[in-house]
Amino acid sequence: MGKLKNIRVLLIEDNPFDARVVQKMLAKAKSASFDLECVDRLSTGLERLAKGGIDLILLGLSLSESRGLDTLSKVCARAPQVPVVVMTSLADEATAIKAVHEGAQDYFIKSQVEERYRLVRSILYAIERKSVEQELQEAYDEAMQYEITERTRVEKECKQNIEKLRATMEGTIKVIASTVEMRDPYTANHQQRVANLSCAIAKEMGLSEERIEAVRVTGIIHDLGKISVPAEILSKPGRLTEHEFGMIKSHPQVGHDILKTVDFPWPVAQIVLQHHERMDGSGYPQGLSGKDTLLEARIMAVADVVEAMSSHRPYRPALGIDKALEEISKNNGFFYDAGAADACLRLFAEKGFKFE
Repeated sequence: MGKLKNIRVLLIEDNPFDARVVQKMLAKAKSASFDLECVDRLSTGLERLAKGGIDLILLGLSLSESRGLDTLSKVCARAPQVPVVVMTSLADEATAIKAVHEGAQDYFIKSQVEERYRLVRSILYAIERKSVEQELQEAYDEAMQYEITERTRVEKECKQNIEKLRATMEGTIKVIASTVEMRDPYTANHQQRVANLSCAIAKEMGLSEERIEAVRVTGIIHDLGKISVPAEILSKPGRLTEHEFGMIKSHPQVGHDILKTVDFPWPVAQIVLQHHERMDGSGYPQGLSGKDTLLEARIMAVADVVEAMSSHRPYRPALGIDKALEEISKNNGFFYDAGAADACLRLFAEKGFKFE
């Protein structure tokens, strides 16, 4: 891929030192060239955004006129189509993570800004993520409008349109899944393998075709929330700190927040939110137990553990399928739904199931 040219960036930052460092780092970028405009007041930045022609906004969260998430809200309201990367000090990282949940595409820590690849990667990733979000919304809007206009057509045409709608949704879902895997190469295909095993478990349990489809679709994007976790944490080879693990544990909530406004025909957002809960209430993020979670989420919890334990991770080698099944058997009914656990064990022991 050639060098990306003339990415138009608006920097809103009233710290002259930080502004100079950003300007210097972007000037040295090798993978892209940038046209950088710098303003030191939010009001000036909003006036510039009203004129258009900006590809990305770099936004300091501690401006003299406005601080924190209120600053982000004003910028997003003025230019909702333009991706935003927020800038924060290390002490304010929690606010930056919350900003990602509320509309920013990425963030970086000012103390790391001199590592040029981090800054450039954040910018390029933010542009890509915003594009994916817009594609998802456009596909959804088009599909809904198409459905409305086709309601008066004959039954045969209606059935064909539903199939086209599902195909469009399938393509969009795969785009979302690939975005997560771009950030976390060590778990590439993890989501698809979890989806495959979850479907097999659901079939073994005798669930309806509609519920099996819900499991399949959700499985493909169940780790969507990891787009809010810095890539260096996802691929860290050593032991995670408590703070880093806390960021990892936020991914079900983040995924839920992204998906909750999409009108899927299944409870996709809730399944994503609950796929790390446990029967005894020891899971996360809500500490739900037993029947307080959806059966589809309990199925996915079993499949996720089996796939993760049997596969390589940056912090450990693959433990193997035997260890994974031993974990499911040992904690059958305690951590894992008994019906889902039994079905999973039968698939491997009696039905010859294997990960592709």
